[in-house]
Amino acid sequence: MKFSENFPELDFKAVHTTDLDGRHSKVKTRDFGKKLKAGASFHDFVGGLPNILAAADLREAAQAIAKAKRDGRPVVLGMGGHVVKVGLGPVVVDLMERGLIDAVAANGSVMVHDSEAALVGATSEDVGATLGDGAFGVTGQTGELINRAAREAAEENMGLGQALGQAIAALNPPHLEVSILAAAARLNKPMTIHAAIGTDVYNIHPEADGSSLGAATMHDFRTFCRITAALEGGVFINLGSAVILPEVFLKALTLARNLGHKVERITTINMDFIRHYRPSVNVVGRPTQEGGRGFYFIGHHEIMFPILMSLALEEIAAAD
Repeated sequence: MKFSENFPELDFKAVHTTDLDGRHSKVKTRDFGKKLKAGASFHDFVGGLPNILAAADLREAAQAIAKAKRDGRPVVLGMGGHVVKVGLGPVVVDLMERGLIDAVAANGSVMVHDSEAALVGATSEDVGATLGDGAFGVTGQTGELINRAAREAAEENMGLGQALGQAIAALNPPHLEVSILAAAARLNKPMTIHAAIGTDVYNIHPEADGSSLGAATMHDFRTFCRITAALEGGVFINLGSAVILPEVFLKALTLARNLGHKVERITTINMDFIRHYRPSVNVVGRPTQEGGRGFYFIGHHEIMFPILMSLALEEIAAAD
């Protein structure tokens, strides 16, 4: 049997063609980027980006942040410790001082890096170099400061974030200005810490007390639920937390809705180096099924977050 008998020749000349002018095309030249110019302002740079895919989404996300602020709705930042490690502490502090960020929720590692940066102007020890002899994670000052703040928080019925922020501020360390925790305490803005047991270095410090840490972080979770219950029309940004904050946000959201609070028309933004499952579903997807919009931006925090927030500031300034 010949090949041609099983698979007859096709008549390519009989193909029906369509008209280019009448065809629907998803990409238009009006959305193309503009030529780059040396010395251009940030406004000109952003205006020259293509209005396509992530660049278009970035503009829309910034517009949502600006609208939330104009409408008096909260913008909440959730963050992991890497945000501090890549040098964004002063940026977050500045945005809190300007009133662009109304509340911060953080995982336990933020306490480590934020407090160390304030105390000595350095953080992020070399795990590979110290793990072998058991020297990793046992820095005395770090564990002492955090665990004593946890005990004070439990004794005074206050949140872990507030207690540690006040403790850092009271020390007046040489690099106080970079501390997000101290800034939150100074500005009287809620900064909640959502700590897990066994995930962070202060858990192996001699003064570690699980009951105090649990009570203090539970206090913060309830505070975060209050914040989430008021998020209608607002924005939640998850910056660099792949597991803890996406899970905490989802639980807080379902509690708020269970208690009858309308939290449907919200904007959620996730920013990370790679695409993770939990942020995809627990930040971007599921929370916005009832309304609103979810965004996922992949890229380096130290580049993408300042661009997003600078663009939001541009939107706010343009409206004024």
